[in-house]
Amino acid sequence: MASFSITLPSGEIWTPKFVADLNQEKCIGCGRCFKVCSRDVLQLVGIDEDGEIVALAGDDDDDEEYEKKVMTIAHKENCIGCEACSKICPKKCYTHGPLSVE
Repeated sequence: MASFSITLPSGEIWTPKFVADLNQEKCIGCGRCFKVCSRDVLQLVGIDEDGEIVALAGDDDDDEEYEKKVMTIAHKENCIGCEACSKICPKKCYTHGPLSVE
């Protein structure tokens, strides 16, 4: 299978790489990637003491329910392949890959 590429106005060939995985073990929950993503791909969640994902309340007053905050890929289908999340991540948590076409 091949991946698709785009020819930019400069003549340069660009292959978009879409978000494939996010390593939550490395994630520090800083939210930089969330702020830079314009496509609503990511969501901040809590991880409880059992390692289970806990949805965060809007008011964020229930800090006792989770041990730490981490980012999660909520809507992978919205990713446009810009890799902005990966570029801004201080812990290099993201894995991206080209979209395969038949």
